[in-house]
Amino acid sequence: MKGNLMILVCFLAGVFVGLGDFAPEWLLGHDLPIIILSLLIVQVGISLGSNNDLRGLFHSLNPRMSLLPVFTIGGTLLFSAIGVFLLHGRDLNDCLTIGSGFGYYSLSSVLIADIKSATLGPQGAAELATIALLANVIREMIALFGTPVLARWGGRLVPISVAGINSMDVCLPMIVRSSYKGEELIPIAILHGIALEVSVPFLINVFC
Repeated sequence: MKGNLMILVCFLAGVFVGLGDFAPEWLLGHDLPIIILSLLIVQVGISLGSNNDLRGLFHSLNPRMSLLPVFTIGGTLLFSAIGVFLLHGRDLNDCLTIGSGFGYYSLSSVLIADIKSATLGPQGAAELATIALLANVIREMIALFGTPVLARWGGRLVPISVAGINSMDVCLPMIVRSSYKGEELIPIAILHGIALEVSVPFLINVFC
């Protein structure tokens, strides 16, 4: 719980610093977020590759469970499309772009701001990126704090799907603790997170 609150506090602190114009110029550089995100992705790869039982981990997967990322992507994009009726002035592509973050609020927001600036301008792109950031942060918070209820009402796989890419890291301990024989879910949760992480840049480029 403390870790979850720390994430929320860091986010709110960043908003405060941005609104107060306290951030130094170098921290607002266009290339800095890409560099940090690239290092984070490398770190995820190193952590996965250093697992001594990596092959056994994925051999234990039920082939049917490997379809979970497909259903997560399809369901997320389906409900994101409904945003056309709620977000006035946003077309279908914008709504699908926002939904394509799958909880990866940092990478998706940076990509959207970068790609959409050519068509929407810096201000319009920043606005769309902010909506994506909030949507994905809220998704992660729902997964972090709502996993016990989601597992009880919807079954063991529901929290994994709701968590999006965070099923392989931030939300994984909560997913394991909240489900019967939760350790059996570790392989599918990791596969689910990796599959969504790979799809984020591809889908955002497609819809942008």
